[in-house]
Amino acid sequence: MATKQTGLRKRQQIAKANRMMFLWVAGTSVIVGFALVGGIFLGQKLVFNEKVLSEKRNTVSVLRDNNEVIPELENNVRVLDTNQGLMDSRSRSDEKPIQVILDALPADKNATALGSSIQDRIIGDINGVKLESISVDSDTGEADVSDDLVVSATDNEVGFQLTVSGSANNLKKVLQNMEKSIRAISVTSVAVQSDDNRLMLEIIGHAYYEPAVSTDLKEKVVKP
Repeated sequence: MATKQTGLRKRQQIAKANRMMFLWVAGTSVIVGFALVGGIFLGQKLVFNEKVLSEKRNTVSVLRDNNEVIPELENNVRVLDTNQGLMDSRSRSDEKPIQVILDALPADKNATALGSSIQDRIIGDINGVKLESISVDSDTGEADVSDDLVVSATDNEVGFQLTVSGSANNLKKVLQNMEKSIRAISVTSVAVQSDDNRLMLEIIGHAYYEPAVSTDLKEKVVKP
């Protein structure tokens, strides 16, 4: 009888030890699982924070470089404001000489302004010259097209075609005024015809423009 009780106690102790072992293993597994999840989460946070810090460092570097070149740019502008050639090319005496550069290479494709400049500054001040027709290329329909001529232009260019009539000396002045224009103009074709004792001058060319550079600050989203 004593042997059976002893065996029963041993089996109970073994079962209790097994339960304790199971609880310890389960508890350890839970702790290890939480530790692994926490470690992965912290690793992802560290990587994300490093990405954010890297972008901030890049931003600071760009701003620092920009600030370093500002004095040099200011000096260059001051030098240009003393350029005699620019001063002589001003359309108004109260304008700064640097404005001549801005007028010579506008920031947008303004076909209307180009057409007005050709009529007023290149042709308008020459007596005895008649503007027969003018056509200025425009993707937005800004300019008035006086005939069916199609003037094509590539990127950063505005094409134009005009026909004027007058004496030989006056037509020569038209070309001279176009050569002296502060607006960057390239003439690709010139043709002279005689019609009813008149000389007709046809000019085909294009002017240039340079889109403005944007300096706006932008936001960048850094994803984990």
